[in-house]
Amino acid sequence: MQHPDVPELAHAHASPRPIHWLATATAVAGVMALSSLVQPGHATAVPPRDDKAASAAPAAPARPAPDPAAARLPLDCGDIAEPVVARQSTGDLDGDGNPEAVAAVHCDSAMGTPPDAVYVITRAADTGQPRVVATLVGPKERRTVTELAVRDGQVEATMLGYSSRDVPSCCPDVEEDVNWRWADGAFHRGSPEVTEQV
Repeated sequence: MQHPDVPELAHAHASPRPIHWLATATAVAGVMALSSLVQPGHATAVPPRDDKAASAAPAAPARPAPDPAAARLPLDCGDIAEPVVARQSTGDLDGDGNPEAVAAVHCDSAMGTPPDAVYVITRAADTGQPRVVATLVGPKERRTVTELAVRDGQVEATMLGYSSRDVPSCCPDVEEDVNWRWADGAFHRGSPEVTEQV
């Protein structure tokens, strides 16, 4: 008979005795009793410190768009007419979260086709009152705005105009699509997409 190099463990083949079961049960009961007495401290969730988040104040809600009719419009209609807002659109043009209004305005006249002026109107920071901050088209340009919209942060307009001074005011003969975008502290006019005789 050959003896193994490593002697066998004594309990490997011996049948367990009741004393072994009693010792095991006592040990398990002791561990369970001890674990019920030792409790972890109260958990306190602390978010990670982020200096940017801590210093940022909650965002103020966006103010409603200004009413162009309530602004002082720099359009001189004389004593016999009043400025009329012919078209308007609103949207955030400068990315501050507050909408501006864009308005095509002309003098209320029963004769001919009065030219439009196009103004950008915002709310004054101190009073909240509507005020004109930019003139995109002046009345001396002799344009009539047929479409006006604010899309994706830019002003888009379709305007009728004149190919020469000889064309009567009643009958504009040129149509162009133009746009303006706010950049570097000013509105920049884009090139007309379409210019055609009408």
